[in-house]
Amino acid sequence: MNQQLTRNQRLDRLPVTGKHRKLLFGSGIGWALDAMDVGLISFIMAALVVHWGLTPTQTSWLGSVGFVGMALGATFGGLLADRIGRRQVFALTLLVYGLATGASALAGSLAVLIALRFVVGLGLGAELPVASTLVSEFSPRRYRGRMVVILEAFWAVGWISAALIGYFVVTSGDNGWRWALALGMIPTFYAIYVRRSLPESVRFLEDKGRHEKAEEVVASFEADVDTQELQRIDAAEQQRLRDLPREDLADATSIWAPGLRRRTAALWIVWFCVNLSYYGAFIWIPSLLVADGFTLVKSFQFTLIITLAQLPGYAVAAWLIEAWGRRHTLATFLVGSAASALFFGTASTETTIIAAGCLLSFFNLGAWGALYAIGPELYPSHVRGAGTGAAAGFGRIASIMAPLIVPPILLWGDSIALFGLFSAAFLLAAVATLTLPEQRGKVLDV
Repeated sequence: MNQQLTRNQRLDRLPVTGKHRKLLFGSGIGWALDAMDVGLISFIMAALVVHWGLTPTQTSWLGSVGFVGMALGATFGGLLADRIGRRQVFALTLLVYGLATGASALAGSLAVLIALRFVVGLGLGAELPVASTLVSEFSPRRYRGRMVVILEAFWAVGWISAALIGYFVVTSGDNGWRWALALGMIPTFYAIYVRRSLPESVRFLEDKGRHEKAEEVVASFEADVDTQELQRIDAAEQQRLRDLPREDLADATSIWAPGLRRRTAALWIVWFCVNLSYYGAFIWIPSLLVADGFTLVKSFQFTLIITLAQLPGYAVAAWLIEAWGRRHTLATFLVGSAASALFFGTASTETTIIAAGCLLSFFNLGAWGALYAIGPELYPSHVRGAGTGAAAGFGRIASIMAPLIVPPILLWGDSIALFGLFSAAFLLAAVATLTLPEQRGKVLDV
């Protein structure tokens, strides 16, 4: 039945099975825990301004140092994933940042807290591109973009969790922020589940010559589908493959090879601009609201409401990415993010702040979902981890810069100038997106 199809093609032609859902949920929980940690630091920054009397400069360094680690983690995590496996690196990253976050709860000084946030960043940075690559490589072709966006939607679950912890735990007392960080140890225990329960990428196993293990994994996914249904699917798939044009990038030795360099450059621009605007805005929103005269509790309440708007953003992006395609969906959400950033910069009342923040959450997080869907589809399997990791790593340079540039821009101008910069970055990312190849429905591997 399967002699004429490769293992990767056999995976591509499957419907969504229970094993796909288990993989998506298992990876998504790791993704949510990652987001929870990133989100928590924004609330902890605002709390430490109150409890430790941190200056804006000190606060900005606390926010930025984690992204230094994320830049390194994303770059080297992707390379490591191409060498030892997606699942292995995924579990390792959960362990690293879970232990470091738990240790951060005991920090007695800003210097110690900053050092630990760097270690946390190493794990966080490596986890995201590796998890998206793993899900992308297992997802059926017809649903690949949608499944990666759904994976990204777990980011909203993590941010909502962070907002709830910020609202109920961080504000509970002088040591509330320590208890919040202690909860960040959960990924340490979750790493055990990842290591034992999630499958290794078939595409990775094939590249490493582990064909028997690859066959075992593929067969386990096929076992969830009726035999007659598989035969019908195979016949249709073989015809589709005969008619489908596909890229031949098997000889590409790096992400900067002639066939890949243009898409790599465009993807890096998108990652940089989206990181600059997202982290510049959302890491600072609780602190900006406090600076505008709102209480710590009130600012956290606003942030929680704004965060909830992430969920419909992901839902719409997940539908559009298969209906419109990757490029048009991402570009549309980026333009919407640009308009929402300008709206937020001019908002002055409680109603307009919440409305603008919700729109920014909706469009920006929908854009993130589409971006993670695009990345793995641009590269052949032997450089896929490196390609997605390097793009994420370059983007983290912007996330390092973002918390640092906010105080001087606010000192020089005002929130309109700050969010005008973010709006311009979103528009540049939209232009770069339109230069990427459309990969909807294409064969993932060479």
